[in-house]
Formats: sequence, structure tokens, C-alpha cells
Amino acid sequence: MRAAIYFTPPAGSALAITANRWLGRNPFDGEPTRAPDAARDRLVADPARYGFHATIVAPFRLAGAADLERIDARLAEFAAAQAPFSITASVPARLGRFFALVPAAPSEPLQMLADSAVRAFAKFRAPLSEAEIARRRPEDLSERQRDHLLAWGYPYVFEEFRFHMTLSGPLSDDEAARLAPLLAEAFAPFDGAPLAIDQLALFVEPEPGAPFRVHSVHRFETA
Repeated sequence: MRAAIYFTPPAGSALAITANRWLGRNPFDGEPTRAPDAARDRLVADPARYGFHATIVAPFRLAGAADLERIDARLAEFAAAQAPFSITASVPARLGRFFALVPAAPSEPLQMLADSAVRAFAKFRAPLSEAEIARRRPEDLSERQRDHLLAWGYPYVFEEFRFHMTLSGPLSDDEAARLAPLLAEAFAPFDGAPLAIDQLALFVEPEPGAPFRVHSVHRFETA
């Protein structure tokens, strides 16, 4: 089993409903959100398995003394100490070979949230195995990213952190050209709109390769 700390909008929000319909799966209940679409499903299979989210603490195997109850209690405590804030969404944004929702501008509160969460949950993470390190292709990472991978279990933390909510898997240029107008139409109401960052969710992968499910959601409570 692996756990992860993700930002995801409330289950009943317009953004969550739109994104879950786009991906074809609702991570809150694990149910399909639309009829199968062979052309689209293969292009969104990876983000659909993880659920619509932005990574705050990347998926990790639990350390020997850790369990979900302890992690959940720590997340409740951590979230209660956070103050809600907003970013401006930019969607669809092309990030390398995939599409995502990203912030329109850098956000200091967002960076501080991610930095503090990585530190707060580090004690719950089991060290990476050699196979897990190899899957990250360390030969393709920068020296700093490799250091982060070994120290924190994920290469894209601290100054390497980039908030993004993935909406496709890797695409060829032709696939991206076909998908872009569909994404633009589906997500038009959210492009340039404020996105409240006011909760964090504990996601769980019960066994390797299984779809991630929302285990719990904790709202930010500091005024």
C-alpha cells in the first residue's frame, strides 16, 4: 500500500465534476463518470488511475511504525493549521508531453504549503527501494533532483516543485493537437478563474497498480 497527500477540489465542485468526467473516474468513490471512450481513455489512463489532483507529498510506502490512522491524524492537524488562499488557474497548459491545470503565476503560499508538507510527512515514508529509484530514471534527473529523490523520496520538491493537476498522459504532437480543443472547451469556465486551495486529501493505493482512492479530506481552518 502507498499513501499520498494531494490537493483536490471538493467532490461536488464544478471543477472536480468536470475533471472527473474528463478522466472518466471519480477518485472519491472509484466509480466511472461517463461511458467508455476508447479514443480518449488511452490518453488519460495514467491521470485517471491517480485521480484528479496536484501532488503535495508524492506517493510513498509506509514506514514500519506508520499506519493510515496516524497519517490521517497528522494530516488533520496539519490542515487545521493552514489558512485558505487562492491561485489563478491556467488550463489547459502544455507541460512537456502532457496537459494540466497550472497556476497562472507563482504563488508563495502554495510553495510554502508544499515545502512544509514534505517535511511534516517525511517520518511516515519508508526509504525507496532500488526498483523505486530506478523507476524515477535518476540518470535523466539533475544532480539536485537526484539528491531530493534520495533524501525525500521524490525529485520535484522545494525549488523543483511545480503545482500541476494532470489531465492527460504523454501525448504525441498529433494527439496533443486533437486533444487541445476538447480540453479548451471542457475547461473554459476555469481558465483564468480563481481556484481555492483550502483542503488536502489523503489518497491511498491499496496495492501496486491499483487506482488511487480518496481516504479522507481535511479542510484548512486558520483564518
